[in-house]
Amino acid sequence: MLDIFVTKKDAAATPVWLVRSADLKAWLAEHAGSGAAWVETSGFKAEAGKVLLLPDGSGGLSGAILGLGDGSDPFLTGALATALPVQTYRFAGQLAAPDKAVLGFALGTYSFTRYGGKTREYPRLVLPDGVDGEEVSRTARAIFLVRDLINTPTNDMSPADLAGAALDVARAHEAQASVIEGEDLITRNYPLIHAVGRASAVAPRLIDFTWGRADAPKVTLVGKGVCFDTGGLDLKPSSAMLLMKKDMGGAANVLALAALIMGGKLDIRLRVLIPAVENSVSGNAFRPGDILKSRKGLTVEIGNTDAEGRLVLADALAEADTETPDILIDMATLTGAARTALGPDLPPLYTDDDALAVEIADAATAEADPLWRMPLWQPYDGWMDSKIADVNNAGEGGFAGSITAALFLRRFVGNAKAWVHFDVYGWAPKAKPGRPVGGEAQAIRALYAVLKRRFGIRG
Repeated sequence: MLDIFVTKKDAAATPVWLVRSADLKAWLAEHAGSGAAWVETSGFKAEAGKVLLLPDGSGGLSGAILGLGDGSDPFLTGALATALPVQTYRFAGQLAAPDKAVLGFALGTYSFTRYGGKTREYPRLVLPDGVDGEEVSRTARAIFLVRDLINTPTNDMSPADLAGAALDVARAHEAQASVIEGEDLITRNYPLIHAVGRASAVAPRLIDFTWGRADAPKVTLVGKGVCFDTGGLDLKPSSAMLLMKKDMGGAANVLALAALIMGGKLDIRLRVLIPAVENSVSGNAFRPGDILKSRKGLTVEIGNTDAEGRLVLADALAEADTETPDILIDMATLTGAARTALGPDLPPLYTDDDALAVEIADAATAEADPLWRMPLWQPYDGWMDSKIADVNNAGEGGFAGSITAALFLRRFVGNAKAWVHFDVYGWAPKAKPGRPVGGEAQAIRALYAVLKRRFGIRG
């Protein structure tokens, strides 16, 4: 459990009220004579994320108020972790979503200090009744893992470093792990992963680990681990490269989801596959116009070397599909088109399984982990036709880029009972309470809730 949480009731804990703007007048009436005058004098309007400290009569602190604005953001409690003096607090009054309030508080304690800045001490929070502190702690740690992995620049998060981070997660839960590296990818028939990563000074690799009883329902996670993307020979402009350390955000989210699954002891047989590469430029880089044979046997004409993520995912998905998993999930920072359509905060998901899509949508709403289903629109599949190969990796025209990328991936899945693709951004471009600018987890809380509901806890 995170050391900011206090499990025992503490009568001396300072109260914190969470107040919507529309409810501030009622709060003032209820607390007349005990801080209400100070609230009015301060001009506090309970705006979203604003914190007001309430003095007592001797110069101390009698409490605090967190403004919730219209109440639509359940994680505004992240503001409290840095706004409150270091002591022990408790939430006062009725909470609409206690677990989210506690998680928000925990998320506010995150800071990325690997290269500078100082660690600090944070206030402590008495857990409200009914909140599972262990589960909240696991969730917060998983989100911190995503943030740390994405925020780390590629000089310290190469394919080798990403493999090391994945193995750390696997070992922490006694999972069985292996890594296929360099030329062994050719020997073991992962030609697309090798082709994308071979130009880098750090060899490409495929990370593979399994956990759980062999006869449990199979859930397989595949994460795009492009540790940096220059665009290859179809070189990106410099401005488009600035955030390319985050192109392994799918892998980061998959590792965090795996940690949640294993830490929560869900009753599944989990497999994780992460193709880890750097899409670099050198004399042996793959070229526009090359035709590459995939693990599945389909030939791929390279229409654009900057559409590399779908190539490494194709080989990993083909391998995952051989086991006919009950659910096959891939996560990738795949297309700018997804951001153009839905922005940075709302990842699209693609699946042919309508029942699973509804289940994920319901969980996304319940967990405040926003997602939006996009169509696998079959008429667009022909846009990736090639005259000399089975498929082109980029297609024509530039329209519906997120959809065509998903359709490309679907060609490599045929046996899985259900497949879901998430085109995540993995980055917060604007700070919010508890969610600083930088790497960010997306979709994993909703997915964990779905898997937990479907498969339960291992007995």
